Amino acid sequence: MAYFTKDFIDFFKELAPNNSKEWFDENRKRYHESVKEPFDTFIRDLITEMSKTNKKLAHLEPKDCVFRINRDIRFSNDKTPYKLNRSAAISEGGRKDFTTPGLYFEFTPEHVRIYTGAYRPAKEQLQAIREEIANNLNAFDKIINDPKFIETFGEVHGEKNSRLPKDLKEAAEKQPLIYNKGFYIYHTMPAEVVLKDDLIDRLLEPFEVAQPYIKFLTKPLSV
Repeated sequence: MAYFTKDFIDFFKELAPNNSKEWFDENRKRYHESVKEPFDTFIRDLITEMSKTNKKLAHLEPKDCVFRINRDIRFSNDKTPYKLNRSAAISEGGRKDFTTPGLYFEFTPEHVRIYTGAYRPAKEQLQAIREEIANNLNAFDKIINDPKFIETFGEVHGEKNSRLPKDLKEAAEKQPLIYNKGFYIYHTMPAEVVLKDDLIDRLLEPFEVAQPYIKFLTKPLSV
């Protein structure tokens, strides 16, 4: 089934040059009918589908996973009040889970994009990931150099440190990703994918490709 109409995309296209509370209030009913309600329905069905292979997700509700459309403008020079996308994170702890490599995705007027991996691991988690890579170089290289992985995600992303502890430097010469402070991957699709009947399948196909990578990161993150 198709969850969204073209007005989902049009809403955000029109919001971009009219990003104000006044415009949003005038279009609030439209927002609920074309954006919020169908997105919540989609999230509920996506959780149901993902729970078939991961029972730890079964307790989640859309409210646990969906990010607010309101921007946090307290510390930003950009004072526009609303995000130009709809986004959610599905993992064991929902959108507040910053540890488990789950499925994060955003729908924008420009693209549909899914992310997974470790975006900003804490200091201890980062050390654990680096040690896991250093101790399993061949296994890690096999995962990220798999042709399907490269075709789907390209490469591993993340900011880098200029220095490393001495015990990791030798391994980092063989695998420079050990310098990373983040280890996330993403896959981008056209915005029109949101209008497709098989939207859930289209999101879960690249997520399935990422499973060996997710399992590799989950081990050090769960220690």
